[in-house]
Amino acid sequence: MSEHQPGLQTWMAGVVFLGLAGFIGTTLPNFNTTKKVEPTIARPDKPVASNVEEIPKENPKTVFSPPGDDDIPKNEFGDAVRLGEKIVHDTQGNAGEFVGNSLQCSNCHLDSGRLANAAPLWAAYVAYPAFRKKNEHVNTFEKRLQDCFLYSMNGKAPASNDKVVVALESYAYFLAKGAVIGADLPGRGYPKLAKPAKLDYGHGQQVYAAKCALCHGADGQGQNAAHGSVVFPPLWGPRSFNWGAGMSSITNAAGFIKANMPFSQGNTLTDAEAWDVASYMDSKERPQDPRFSGSVAETRELHHDSPMDMYGQTVNGVVLGQSSPASGPQP
Repeated sequence: MSEHQPGLQTWMAGVVFLGLAGFIGTTLPNFNTTKKVEPTIARPDKPVASNVEEIPKENPKTVFSPPGDDDIPKNEFGDAVRLGEKIVHDTQGNAGEFVGNSLQCSNCHLDSGRLANAAPLWAAYVAYPAFRKKNEHVNTFEKRLQDCFLYSMNGKAPASNDKVVVALESYAYFLAKGAVIGADLPGRGYPKLAKPAKLDYGHGQQVYAAKCALCHGADGQGQNAAHGSVVFPPLWGPRSFNWGAGMSSITNAAGFIKANMPFSQGNTLTDAEAWDVASYMDSKERPQDPRFSGSVAETRELHHDSPMDMYGQTVNGVVLGQSSPASGPQP
């Protein structure tokens, strides 16, 4: 075989090829699979619309947002919804035959049952039927409404097919539109505060005088408008909720007060202030528990056996419940 020597053209082509290979090698992307690549997340220029609302950072969950009044349908069902909203806002004027005190549903279910952490009706509606320790059986939502009239309103329970119950259930159903049935929605009921080391009645009295008496009166009997309607509800006494109401539990009262009081100034009291003013309020006499057996001691054992319940306990020399006014509407 004869030996071949490359010509000048072949040599120059080789140099050019090597140069191009070096250039391409430095400009192609590096597909080294051992290098960790971080994904890029596209972020919108404007906030994205959502059906939930942010709540304080100490509770990073989200709160359900009920539909507005403009969404109430203009038909027979909408009429029931609107009546239910009227009953919540002005119970005395729209369901007075079942009420035995000076309260409105909206005194505890703020913003006509819409406000989170103030026993919103949308959260309650999806939570029933459910077992309640209070009466040791599964309750329907209708039963829950009836008990509100019996205890919180110190009245009498309307029949399950009464227009008042139908309207309230329709309103709650409307508010819960889009919520998950059976869900324990954030904002349901009242916040659960950490248990206090002790309850201080004297400190609660001071908090009440400084933070509550301006609206609810030094005597706790609330305030009425010139034409007689209640502006701020009585917190104890014969025209307030009775001993069977949920608000007579210091735990419930403290959670409600912490989140919502003074009115429009929620979460401005310390936990200690909320606990102590709740214990002061719930250490006052009020209408008798409708389940009263004739014995305060027996009624406490059956229905109030908790250190956070003052019924049957002695405060300032008085056994609470011993001299309670009768429960229910009075002539």
